[in-house]
Amino acid sequence: MKLFFILSGIATLLLSNGECNKKKTVATEATSTIATSETMKGRLEIKGFCYNYTIKLLEGSLDTSKISTDWTDQNTAKKYTNVFGLNEPCKFPDSIKVGDEFNFIIDTTKSEPCIVCNKYYPTPPQKLRIKVVEN
Repeated sequence: MKLFFILSGIATLLLSNGECNKKKTVATEATSTIATSETMKGRLEIKGFCYNYTIKLLEGSLDTSKISTDWTDQNTAKKYTNVFGLNEPCKFPDSIKVGDEFNFIIDTTKSEPCIVCNKYYPTPPQKLRIKVVEN
């Protein structure tokens, strides 16, 4: 009987360790207080699982304290300059792929909670809430 309970417990643990879309947490609200309507250009550098995305600022001006001027991806040891992570991942278009360039503005609107999974991929410590806009 004890063996049955042990095996049931192991099976439950194995089955509960699902993919990232089965685990969820509420993303934190944006802490950025940048107020700008300037259109900037970025490029998606890393599309880590569970919206752990890294974006490089290509054109536009941001306070350098709001982005990482020098950051290294812990998994690949690749160095990046002028990058930031997404603070509002649920609004970022899935159609944008690694290497794609896009225009964006800093999004200062209050948003609803965003549910994402718990898997981790390193991102720069600075996070921005952005809105992708047409050219």
